Amino acid sequence: MKRVLVTGGAGFIGSNLALELERRGVEVVALDDFSSGHFENLAGFKGDLIAADVSRPADWVGRVGAVDAVFHQAAITDTTVMDQKRMMEVNVEGFRNILSFAVETGVRRVVYASSAGTYGAGAVPMRESQTPSPMNVYGFSKMVMERVPAPFLREDPALTVVGLRYFNVYGPHEARKGKAASMIWQLYGQMKAGKRPRVFRAGEQFRDHIYVKDVVAANLKAAEAAASGVFNVCTGKGTSFNKVIAVLNSVLGSDLAPEYFENPYPFYQNETQGDPAAAKHGLGFEARWSPEEGIADYLGTKPARLPVGA
Repeated sequence: MKRVLVTGGAGFIGSNLALELERRGVEVVALDDFSSGHFENLAGFKGDLIAADVSRPADWVGRVGAVDAVFHQAAITDTTVMDQKRMMEVNVEGFRNILSFAVETGVRRVVYASSAGTYGAGAVPMRESQTPSPMNVYGFSKMVMERVPAPFLREDPALTVVGLRYFNVYGPHEARKGKAASMIWQLYGQMKAGKRPRVFRAGEQFRDHIYVKDVVAANLKAAEAAASGVFNVCTGKGTSFNKVIAVLNSVLGSDLAPEYFENPYPFYQNETQGDPAAAKHGLGFEARWSPEEGIADYLGTKPARLPVGA
């Protein structure tokens, strides 16, 4: 790859990806409407940046120029957003615009962000072969996104489109997401301020927490995939919020006990844990960072040994 487009390029994952691509000598054009992205995420970025909404192609299609690949990260990612029309416009129609752009300009590779939200409250470990069962319009939009490439692939057999079902991503540049940032970031902020970390009763809900550096690595592997498909991007391990709190206490040198409260959300996923086998076989991707190692790297601190059973 010599020149690529990264949508959502000023956002959490997009900015990490754009900067890593540049580090590898790739020319990057970033596109972002700054609804949740921020210029500070692109400190040191040397490429072009188009300020536009991916769901409005007239504002950006003629400005991108020739690219070898598209990494499509732009989306509404706040799962509490209830504006169904806007969610579908940005997430689904925006993706349709990206694929139209790819076919019309001869782009051969499109990698896009899907989500573990497509699984809903499905059984764990969650596998790509499971029937989707989204619990909110965000998960629904990602499910529909995964169906969008089919006619484009029939029209242009030389096109490769790879979807990545991100599990619970955390890491640098997520702070600007606010309430949509990871629970790791939310809990860290509370604990750093000396407050007891608040989690839903009784803290044993678990997530497949994956470090953003692994997510970037998965995108780079997907850009070299031999065939189109949809793959989990996960560690394959579930980590409870109680354990995350134990890790953060270790990193911060604190001893703050959780404060439990009732969950007000009927569409909440209590458990997410992906099966990484298909990504390993189809993409050659395996997560490198455990939550303990990822959190320590994220916060720039080496954690002490965890308490037994944490």
